[in-house]
Amino acid sequence: MCVYISHTHTHTHIRTLLSSVRERKMELGRVLGFCLILLGTILVFSGGATAAKGVTYDGRSLIIDGQRKLLFSGSIHYPRSTPEMWPSLIKKTKEGGIDVIQTYVFWNLHEPKFGQYDFSGRNDLVKFIKEIRSQGLYVCLRIGPFIEAEWNYGGLPFWLRDVPGMVYRTDNEPFKFHMQKFTTKIVNLMKSEGLYASQGGPIILSQIENEYKNVEAAFHEKGEAYVKWAAQMAVGIKTGVPWIMCKQPDAPDPVINTCNGMTCGETFPRPNSPNKPKMWTEDWTSFFQVYGAEPYIRSAEDIAFHAALFIAKNGSYVNYYMYHGGTNFGRTSSSYFVTGYYDQAPLDEYGLLRQPKYGHLKELHAAIKASANPLLQGKQTILSLGPLQQAYVFEDARSGCVAFLVNNDAAKVSQVQFRNNAYSLSPKSIGILQNCKNLIYQTAKVNVPKNVRFTTPVQVFNVPDKWEVFRETIPAFTGTALKTNALLEHTNLTKDKTDYLWYTSSFKPDSPCSNPSIYIESSGHVVHVYVNSALAGSGHGSRDIRVVKLQVPVSLTNGQNSISILSGMVGLPDSGAYMERKSYGLTKVQISCGGTKTIDLSRSQWGYSVGLLGEKVRLHQWKNLNRVKWSMSNAGLINNHPLAWYKTMFDGPSGDGPVGLNMSSMGKGEIWVNGVSIGRYWVSFLTPAGRPSQSIGRW
Repeated sequence: MCVYISHTHTHTHIRTLLSSVRERKMELGRVLGFCLILLGTILVFSGGATAAKGVTYDGRSLIIDGQRKLLFSGSIHYPRSTPEMWPSLIKKTKEGGIDVIQTYVFWNLHEPKFGQYDFSGRNDLVKFIKEIRSQGLYVCLRIGPFIEAEWNYGGLPFWLRDVPGMVYRTDNEPFKFHMQKFTTKIVNLMKSEGLYASQGGPIILSQIENEYKNVEAAFHEKGEAYVKWAAQMAVGIKTGVPWIMCKQPDAPDPVINTCNGMTCGETFPRPNSPNKPKMWTEDWTSFFQVYGAEPYIRSAEDIAFHAALFIAKNGSYVNYYMYHGGTNFGRTSSSYFVTGYYDQAPLDEYGLLRQPKYGHLKELHAAIKASANPLLQGKQTILSLGPLQQAYVFEDARSGCVAFLVNNDAAKVSQVQFRNNAYSLSPKSIGILQNCKNLIYQTAKVNVPKNVRFTTPVQVFNVPDKWEVFRETIPAFTGTALKTNALLEHTNLTKDKTDYLWYTSSFKPDSPCSNPSIYIESSGHVVHVYVNSALAGSGHGSRDIRVVKLQVPVSLTNGQNSISILSGMVGLPDSGAYMERKSYGLTKVQISCGGTKTIDLSRSQWGYSVGLLGEKVRLHQWKNLNRVKWSMSNAGLINNHPLAWYKTMFDGPSGDGPVGLNMSSMGKGEIWVNGVSIGRYWVSFLTPAGRPSQSIGRW
């Protein structure tokens, strides 16, 4: 097994560990890893539906094969896990009381180049859906094809930006042409495999666009026209199942408008037509995490309260986003987002159960499904039980009765009377009464013990001679092919094929410069400054700080001085209007001399080199290892040369559990295992509490 790394910050040591867990079997052979900044440690962790033939809807619910359905759904994104994991993830999801698996379709994965499609490996959407079908669950296919999802460029392929006249997500002919082309491609692929419910397959819903209301106003009248076009286009493809638009209150008929958020039972009054069911497409089980931030912990009790409240208010479809988040492999995460995605979901990043969240929601699903008939067929009555207490009652002479007793008082226990019986309701809680009498579930009462994910070290690599190193070259101005008298935009040159762009220049002071320093401004994410081939300093922004400003002292010679600045990106944005207009990279470079003289180099001649040498020779692939000269690593080498690649080899651990890398001694970079990138890591970017946002990576 071989691990690769390259780093750009100084560290005192490198270590690595391995272990095993019960949940997932991993095949380990040779491991390759690459990390632009430094390395860490390798560890291992311990830690019913049937095929449908027709889907319609009314004002109460989806109707599948002539029967109203009350459905719980869970989001699992196929490229954020591995095909080997899919059967286990789907099995656990089903055992958790989930009826539907919801996934986006990732346009930039499937069409990385115009007209060239990829549906292999983690991108095998058909295989994923067929596995769901084999386990008897339904599918909600969110085609988008703009998806946001904390995914690089919101799922849009970068080549779209170079299409003449392109404006994303508005009444723009080039965008509509490509959007319709890809949407039709996916629909026809599903049809060819017989996967729509109208064909007897598992797909009962499709989504077009995604949270468009967030940006619609920026496009004025063209935004409204685009919404109508998108709905008409989607319906015209004729999938035989309903289409939805999330967070789009004016979704044109017959497209169903749905809610996203944490409190849709409180914030989503009703669909925009009495003939549409009330649906919640994103009940956030946690929240995304960015570098420099702590994870957001949403309690099982809070999730259960709002899901139960939504059902009590005539909701009939609740999707947990995410049910399993997984991993942003490679360069797929959006700007500043960590590689682990929704690790606090009911199934964590590794597919392990996160208790009590998983078990508490499983009990909620069972309690609600036990009274599905009165919920779907009965008449709703709302009764006041106190100033902040209500009863939502569904009753039908044939199917029986169910009541949701709600206490909205977040501070006090409430004693209520309902149908001559007394009930005690915890603060901010809902009790479910089967037959309108027997209390079978309380959102605030958790019966499932909390579990803790733990790791078992099995290998430690803290000996320098375990590693070999290849130091990146620092390009000079004279060796660059492209030269201009301006600072060019980062992504116009990289085309998002790499995170890195070198800006190089050369200058000679026309007079002595005392106490010189260099000042840089960049709209990129990271900058590393080399003056005369020596690292002068580094800086970075954050999700909230969009402009990097860096001023560091430098050493200059009386003659010609070289400047090489590495501009780095940590993902492209995933949302916003006019994404195609956003620019990145250096915007200002100045030399200050003792505070009295400033040399503005911004309009000097600059040379450019796209990417790193190790990337260009595809060093992460086994067959290319001998294309560069490797040296034995040692502590001094690690400290003094931050821009480097590291590799090692070892035997895979025994056991069938997930395996991970503990990168707590790493700075920032990317890691490859067996030639596959397991994502970016930025361990040196600490939270306010002084901890890395993520220090363990999964493969």
